[in-house]
Amino acid sequence: MSHPAYRTYSTTVSRVTALSPNFTRITLTGDDLVHFATDGLDQRIKLILPLADGSITDVGQFDEGFNGDWYKRWRLLPDEKRNPIRTYTVRAARPEAREIDVDFVLHGVDGPASAWASGAAEGDALQVVGPDARAAERGGLEWKPGDAGTVLIAGDETAAPAICAIVQSLPADARGEVFVEVPTAADALELEAPAAVRVTWLGRDSAPHGERLTAAVHAWGERRTAPALAEGRSGPAGDETTEEEESDDILWEVPEAASGTEYAWLAGEAGTITSLRRHLVRDLGIDRRSVAFMGYWRTGRAEAS
Repeated sequence: MSHPAYRTYSTTVSRVTALSPNFTRITLTGDDLVHFATDGLDQRIKLILPLADGSITDVGQFDEGFNGDWYKRWRLLPDEKRNPIRTYTVRAARPEAREIDVDFVLHGVDGPASAWASGAAEGDALQVVGPDARAAERGGLEWKPGDAGTVLIAGDETAAPAICAIVQSLPADARGEVFVEVPTAADALELEAPAAVRVTWLGRDSAPHGERLTAAVHAWGERRTAPALAEGRSGPAGDETTEEEESDDILWEVPEAASGTEYAWLAGEAGTITSLRRHLVRDLGIDRRSVAFMGYWRTGRAEAS
């Protein structure tokens, strides 16, 4: 019997763990999670959040032979029956224990995911659309460094769960730098990394979103090019870029594999991440086939479910 790459899991909250002032980890349990894939890294999932009364509308998301028809029916629902759907990253999966962990950024109750996570308690229901380990092929992973041994990883708090999972998976001989901008300095999380990978948590505090991440990546670029300049060699010649590639409308581009020994993975607020990707390619001369960038969200806009 063949299985689709994704399926819907019925779960309930088993634990809520405060990680920092603005991060909380919610552990979900459910019998079917025994089939949840453990690909790790930046594995994306969809959360179908309960309505105000705690209900989740049945639109066929549990139908045998999972396909996109349920999503089409969901889009046609009236607002009062349409459950919010948000994209998250699995922080950890333990199918043998029938558990997964999902880390949330708490930013008040205006957004449906933050509002739900802020009040989540043991026994609360949540539906998760995630990968099925029994499927022949699965998707939702964008970390594809190929043979690159040097990495640059940068993102904001929305990318922190994916970044943490990626860093923990790096081989012991990996080299590079990791920058994570978070709401406050107190939101820095414990993270084990290879000896030659430096992890820097950037507390935003009163600074504008993306300012400290941008400054850190630009400083990294200066350190990267300093040896060449000291030897009198010319600075990097950036890749030629087309008008389309310079457009802010492009918010997600992931090469199939890194080209060369260097690989960059950028994720977070779309405007910031697009600007950083442009800097790496145009100003630093990094092959755009070695830069993955993902605009998880854009300032002033709700996620398009």
